[in-house]
Amino acid sequence: MANKTDKENEAEATAQANGTEAAGAEGDGQTLDMPTSDATELSFSFTSYEAGDYDHDELGLEDDQLLAMYRNMLLQRRFEERAAQMYGKQKIAGFLHLYIGQEAVSTGAANALAIGQDSVITAYRDHGIALALGMTANECMAELFGRIDGCSRGKGGSMHFFDAEKNFFGGHGIVGGHIPVGVGIAFAHKYKGDDGACLTFFGDGAVGQGAFHEAANLASLYDLPVVLIVENNQYAMGTAAHRAFADPDFYKQAIPYDMPSSVVNGMDVLACYKAFSEHLAMAHDNQPSLLEVRTYRYRGHSMSDPAKYRTKEELESKKNDDPIIRLKQYLIERDLSDNEALDAIDEEVKQEVLDSVDFADESDFPPLETIYDDVYVQDDYPFLA
Repeated sequence: MANKTDKENEAEATAQANGTEAAGAEGDGQTLDMPTSDATELSFSFTSYEAGDYDHDELGLEDDQLLAMYRNMLLQRRFEERAAQMYGKQKIAGFLHLYIGQEAVSTGAANALAIGQDSVITAYRDHGIALALGMTANECMAELFGRIDGCSRGKGGSMHFFDAEKNFFGGHGIVGGHIPVGVGIAFAHKYKGDDGACLTFFGDGAVGQGAFHEAANLASLYDLPVVLIVENNQYAMGTAAHRAFADPDFYKQAIPYDMPSSVVNGMDVLACYKAFSEHLAMAHDNQPSLLEVRTYRYRGHSMSDPAKYRTKEELESKKNDDPIIRLKQYLIERDLSDNEALDAIDEEVKQEVLDSVDFADESDFPPLETIYDDVYVQDDYPFLA
């Protein structure tokens, strides 16, 4: 992580800015006097949430809630492993971006927010967040299969999961294109005064898009209830973050937009829960913020990516940080469960996922006459004629 520990531990950085002597403007007979200033000091601080620093009791989490978080993380993992298998069998077409390794992020966020009151929007790596919010394996797998019983009625596929009742606004395929939408959702929350906030997730590669900077600027100008979340899984497609950005410490992107920022170890679900809880509290007070979540994906960018840009040694070393194994060890060390009980949960989850495959396989494809459903508000829209 970027600095030592958290529990309100802040790191400070300083930069010097020197004044410039007045310069003359020639050509029109006028002189433009530039203001001069003494050297000034700019300082900023950020909060760091480290792995292993938090106890679930101190965070106000019940034992049963922690076990439910473990089960949901397993559900995300087993769902995607089975989805990868179905992709290989050509049951799933198009793109498939797996979330394997990032389950602590989605689970920590979903348990920190008020589902149905707060809103969530993300990019194309959306299966884990959908399941963390309580969407069923059946509706998610059916969507991957392109079937009518899917969460987007079979017309969205892997990258476009939606659930209106849970205020889950997708699943978006254009890198960074959904970030202004997330800020717009936050504007709507503030405009309507419904006490909601919007968690806007995007990958490290999206930080290089102009849409991120434009949206961040407006969020700060309008004091919007939004948390801008960089899921930094170290690679934008096949390019390591340090090769694509002059400064890969993404939490610093908050500085020019005058908003608080933090960095959290995304491989620890308790650290994620703490970070999301505190950033949501700021958002509910109409204080936008930036949260960099440092995580890792164990699979390629998509199913077509063999991930040859990283070494086997790197991948093996990262497996020691697996968020599911970390939480399992936490549960056992504190006598909250044992290996036998946790294995039973795993078997239960595997069966749930297998059942979802059967459900998807037996579901029908969307009828042709539904092609314009959910596209236009008006039933008699002129284009339909």
